[in-house]
Amino acid sequence: MTTLKESPSQTAGPYVHIGCTPHQAGLARRQTGATLGTNMVTGNPRGQQITLDITVLDGTDQPVGDAMVEIWQAGPDGEFNSTEGFSNWGRQAADFNTGLVRFLTLKPGAVSGQAPHVLVWIAARGINLALTTRIYFPDEDNRIDPTTALAGERAHTLIAEATDAGYSHTVRLQGKNETVFFDV
Repeated sequence: MTTLKESPSQTAGPYVHIGCTPHQAGLARRQTGATLGTNMVTGNPRGQQITLDITVLDGTDQPVGDAMVEIWQAGPDGEFNSTEGFSNWGRQAADFNTGLVRFLTLKPGAVSGQAPHVLVWIAARGINLALTTRIYFPDEDNRIDPTTALAGERAHTLIAEATDAGYSHTVRLQGKNETVFFDV
């Protein structure tokens, strides 16, 4: 049996946002069409429209200004790709100064056997493999979800806070209250 060695991992590097979110790097004039993932609400879909703010902080609570964040989620009915005028996937680059990304989206419905949530994927300079986590909503019964049950006393790191426009969540890459990440 032939065994293959694992290729060495490399960080995303300082230019990941240029290739994946060129508008953030000021290159919008050179591209054709819209940057993929910037508009999740593409029409007049049914469901509760919300703003989801995600701030990415490092181990010293400093903003990660070169982070790129992607989210995937179910529509209001708990299904994927079933809501007309809505994309279940979004991508945003963090603000260079604050580490904030903002998604205009719909509040997801519950996927069978799980509480309503948003899957989050984060890539940034210094991260060897992109990080995956979830965001849950404070006004839902998150105790029914197997992920929050596995997270135990750290489940609070997965719960967003309600705001006037929707929800806000801080992802901490290290340190006190480090966000729970999936080993994928």
